Amino acid sequence: MTADYGFNATLTARPGMGDQLVDVLLSGLDEGSPAASEYCLVYLVCRSASNPDAVHLTEGWTSEEDHHRIFAGEAAQTLASRIDGLLAGEAEYTDHVPVGGKATF
Repeated sequence: MTADYGFNATLTARPGMGDQLVDVLLSGLDEGSPAASEYCLVYLVCRSASNPDAVHLTEGWTSEEDHHRIFAGEAAQTLASRIDGLLAGEAEYTDHVPVGGKATF
């Protein structure tokens, strides 16, 4: 499968809550969670080197339709509400179409 839809998001947690935000975002990889879906091909959580409360998220999906369908589900809505409770403001999004790369952890 190839990723035909994706985005980068910058999420800023309330002061001192960056670790909790990272934990919640990483729980999106748990079985039954949105990023565990076969349609999610890229899910990368990164910390800002200069701001411990800023977190960057990169996602790549097989299609925009698959992304929207998965995020309309109960698991995704629960995850989103947990994330929203930690944020200092609105997340900033940049859409993209993944074309290649590598990630090794």
